[in-house]
Amino acid sequence: MAKEPQKTFEQNMEAMSKLTPAQMQAQIKELDKICVCGKCPTYVGTGEKKLTFCAIGKSAVIKKDKGCLCPTCPVQKNLALRWDRYCLKGSGMQQSVMK
Repeated sequence: MAKEPQKTFEQNMEAMSKLTPAQMQAQIKELDKICVCGKCPTYVGTGEKKLTFCAIGKSAVIKKDKGCLCPTCPVQKNLALRWDRYCLKGSGMQQSVMK
């Protein structure tokens, strides 16, 4: 059986835009399970509790860049994201319009 080609960032965002708020929260909860934010030097020690900034947007708590693990994150690959430092710069969708 042929493997389905990975969706592009734009295709993933379109699919997510069709989710209800409850479905979106469930999707984010699933992504949290594979997210590496909690191990990132910029995240550690800040007191931040949220994860998956690539989906939810930048942190109100994190202010100082101490390095970035985004390029190694399974969520980044799963959503075909192209950016980094989501906790400081905003979600993939936000960064895509800031070009």
